[in-house]
Amino acid sequence: MFYVSPEKERALREKLKSLGIAEKDLEEKFIRSQGKGGQNVNKTSTCVYLRHIPTGIEVKCQKTRTQVLNRYYARTLLYTKLEQSIKKEESEEEKRIAKVKRQKRKRSKRAKDKMLADKRLQSQKKNKRTFKYSTEDEV
Repeated sequence: MFYVSPEKERALREKLKSLGIAEKDLEEKFIRSQGKGGQNVNKTSTCVYLRHIPTGIEVKCQKTRTQVLNRYYARTLLYTKLEQSIKKEESEEEKRIAKVKRQKRKRSKRAKDKMLADKRLQSQKKNKRTFKYSTEDEV
């Protein structure tokens, strides 16, 4: 299918299969590339547009001058994008769980002592302020 080594092609198919991506879920179009490439780019449709229909993730690849290699690279790019979106969802869930655990955790003795020391210091500052004002009123 792709003009790459059979190992690379097999590895790509296994990766796509591990995420549950079937060829029937992909919409593939070939369009004209832009930029460098000269006459080849202007005459042939070497750019590959790949869309994963269930998620709506779209990929455009015009990395090489050949359509076949661009098909391979487009699929690898699609795989990485889908993997990132799945990991993002998982990491958001993990963050939410960690936040709940932190909220439920009791403060350590050291943290409590530090908080109380800060409160005492603030209290002393306020007491000094009221003392100043009361002496001025009496005079």
